[in-house]
Amino acid sequence: MNVKDTECVRFLQWALPRLRLRWHGFRKVRKQVCKRLARRLRELNLPELPAYAAHLDAHQEEWAVLDGLCHITISRFYRDRAVFDYLDKKILPLLTENSLRRGGNTLRCWSAGCASGEEAYTLLLLWEVRHASRAPAAEMRVVATDVDERVLERARKGCYSGGSLRELPPDLLAGGFERLARLYCVKQASRNKVLFQRQDLRAAMPAGPFDLILCRNAAFTYFDEALQQEVLQGFHERLPAGGILVLGRHEALPPGSRGWLAHHPGVYEKQGHGALQ
Repeated sequence: MNVKDTECVRFLQWALPRLRLRWHGFRKVRKQVCKRLARRLRELNLPELPAYAAHLDAHQEEWAVLDGLCHITISRFYRDRAVFDYLDKKILPLLTENSLRRGGNTLRCWSAGCASGEEAYTLLLLWEVRHASRAPAAEMRVVATDVDERVLERARKGCYSGGSLRELPPDLLAGGFERLARLYCVKQASRNKVLFQRQDLRAAMPAGPFDLILCRNAAFTYFDEALQQEVLQGFHERLPAGGILVLGRHEALPPGSRGWLAHHPGVYEKQGHGALQ
């Protein structure tokens, strides 16, 4: 059974707001969701999406299933090179300097919506290969969260095909991985520094505080504006003045957001006493 694109669009425009999601964020990735919806129709032996809409109205627990069908996972190492290059050259040195000045020795980072772990490991390897030797008194620890336990299991294993690493700079690949048959596996010592947790960003967040939060191509693409504001408030509470929030290159904070200074496309600093200079 296939779902026609026009029917799928109509259904998503009806259903997504009820999940506090926005259609605009799903336009380019809707085929992934539509294929999942077609599979769900077969599982329920339903003929078409209007019947599924009726099923949702009659079975409230099905909304949680639909929510899972709308979870988009697109991830690879060093995704959006310009963002990681900016983190490498500007943000990590400054955050490290600020942390050491405050008397701390741990750079605390959170990858929100981490999918199968590529972003979290990229950040850690960037630190370990290019920055750790310059600040031997400091270390980085990363908390990585996602709502999908299946992708988290892959993240914890830390093994990837070559295609997932095609954008990773050669020094990070050489310094951070071991070859296992056709796979590249993050070295155990590095895997131990990333804590993967199942968590729905809409309902809970790790306690923090964090020096750096990455939430790229997730909340500020797919959540509706009111939910974005709630998530942003949670980030604000978990960052000290001068802490950094990184979104996707083509994402922006919701209208009316205050207390943030834009440094680079998708890179924002929490303003206040002790902010980055």
